[in-house]
Parts: sequence; structure tokens; C-alpha cells
Amino acid sequence: MKILVVEDEITLGEQIIDGLESNGWIAELSSDGIDALYRATSEPWDVIVLDLGLPKLDGLTVLKSIRDENVNTPVVILSARNELTQRVEGLNAGADDYLTKPFQMVELIARLRAQLRRSTGNASPVIQVQELSLDTRTSNVLWQGQVVDLTALKFKVLSYLMHNTDKVISRTELVEHIYKQDFDRDSNTIEVFIGSYSP
Repeated sequence: MKILVVEDEITLGEQIIDGLESNGWIAELSSDGIDALYRATSEPWDVIVLDLGLPKLDGLTVLKSIRDENVNTPVVILSARNELTQRVEGLNAGADDYLTKPFQMVELIARLRAQLRRSTGNASPVIQVQELSLDTRTSNVLWQGQVVDLTALKFKVLSYLMHNTDKVISRTELVEHIYKQDFDRDSNTIEVFIGSYSP
């Protein structure tokens, strides 16, 4: 699943990204309202995790604008604003769920899974591409029914490609989604990974 995390506290945002990726999901971070609105309305997402206290454009305005654009992607608000009136306002603006900070990652994961089940009508964590299957919950990969032993990094590469089977992924895009910012972008690791599985 592909999730947009909108959070201006970068450290917290990166922690959320790590938690989502450890569950086999693809997650990307947006740190301000204008960028979040653009990405939410121009790219396909399975779920959006949205903070309300954002720079440039506040989260409620982002949410209302998303719905005005007829984007029906499930939105889970994740905010320190915990008054009843604030929660009701967020839900009335078009949010599908509302989780207050501080929070436990396990609860966020459970709420995201619930939204995915509602939006797709399918609770299965398994992605199937012909004879290749990937279980995002257990990180198991099967090829023609046989277990494929992958390192964590190789699993991330495969997971991203299988989440995007309907598009061509460039090397730059793949690197940006797989590695942290301290990664040497001139490395040929990606080519080595893919080349090792080419016929």
C-alpha cells in the first residue's frame, strides 16, 4: 500500500515512515500544506495521514481542498488537537478517522489497515503479480509457491516495484524511495540487485 504522511515535525514524520515501511508499506513524507495538497491531488494514494498544524496551508484547508477536488482517498488525521470540537470539525471536513498525539504506532497501523479494508473491500495483505506474491504483513515472498529469501533492502526494492506495476519506475525514483538521505546516490547497488535476478 502507498501512504502519504503529512507531518511538519520531520523527526516524527520519519519515525512514522519507518514504522509503516517496517510493515511492508510504501510511505512518503510531505512537510507543508501546499506540497501536501499538490501531491494528494496529483498522485494516487491508498491512505493519507494528515497533521493539522502545518506551515503554508493548515491541515483542515488541505483536507477540505482534497475533498473539493473529489479525491476520495481515506484520510486519517493525526494531530495534537484533542478537543471534542476539533475532532468533530476534522471528521466533518472529510476525515475518515482521527487519532490524537501522543499515539502508539501499533494503533496507527491498525487504524490504517481498517481504512484500507473499507476502501478496497479486501483485507488481504498479500500483493500478487502473476506467480510472484509478497505478504506485506509477514515480509514473506513466494515465487511459484517457493519461499524467496531476500534481505531487507531487496524486499523494499521488490515491494516498491510491486506496488507500482502500472508504471515505469526510474532509477532516481526508486533510489529516493528506498534509501535515506545519507545514501550515496552514485552507488550501483540498485543495478546489482536487479541484475542479479535478470534472466
